[in-house]
Amino acid sequence: QVQLVESGGGLVQAGGSLRLSCAASGRTFTSLGMGWFRQAPGKEREFVAAIRWSGGSTYYADSVKGRFTVSRDNAKNTVYLQMNSLKPEDTAVYYCAAKTRGGSYVAKYEYHYWGQGTQVTVSS
Repeated sequence: QVQLVESGGGLVQAGGSLRLSCAASGRTFTSLGMGWFRQAPGKEREFVAAIRWSGGSTYYADSVKGRFTVSRDNAKNTVYLQMNSLKPEDTAVYYCAAKTRGGSYVAKYEYHYWGQGTQVTVSS
């Protein structure tokens, strides 16, 4: 079992920054890939970013590439999403998710563990 808790969401003006955190517990972290997804009202949950828990490769949706950075601190069992140059279209509930090894990092169905989500609202 894996438990994920997101934090760091809030209201921010366009062009501002937020840093989301995802604290993981419940199993070994070296066996998990970590992803960030977001869901706006009335829309499907979409991939944002992902990182191999052991480090190395990162993955980003085209819509956030160059603005968002995913990172991790294995000593703290925590994954981060640094969001810069935020736009109103970034407004959504952001979810942290974990997957076991194998499969696509960008596919929702590959992730079996999800946090409760944290709201990010970007005002114009």
